[in-house]
Amino acid sequence: MVERPVGFEELSAAGWEQLPDSGFLGLVGPIWRRGDAFGFLAEPRHANYINVVQGGMLMTFADRALGICAWEAAVNKACVTIQFDMQFIGAADIGDFVEIAPEVIRKTRTLVFLRGTILDGDRVVASASGVWKILDRK
Repeated sequence: MVERPVGFEELSAAGWEQLPDSGFLGLVGPIWRRGDAFGFLAEPRHANYINVVQGGMLMTFADRALGICAWEAAVNKACVTIQFDMQFIGAADIGDFVEIAPEVIRKTRTLVFLRGTILDGDRVVASASGVWKILDRK
């Protein structure tokens, strides 16, 4: 876990690498990676009306992290989300670093099943799971 408070410089110094993303995640990211873990710094723009991280941001973050792991499990074949489930358990605070370490549950010739727990420090915020379809194209 990353100590709070944290900023981009501290993340880089702790071995986290910012993932490039010019698509949708470019609007809500950046997302960071260190080994098998992914994270993002919860900024004021991620807040909902009660000033905690918006659930849609948590879902977007989990979908991207699990999706990257699906892609890697498929040996860099393109994968798309075909099912995604999220259970909200707590709240992530603005200003905190939110993490997930996806786990591949099973991989078949055409599907990858994954899950992960979203944490804000030591607090469980949400649980995510899903199925990714491995596409024939690269």
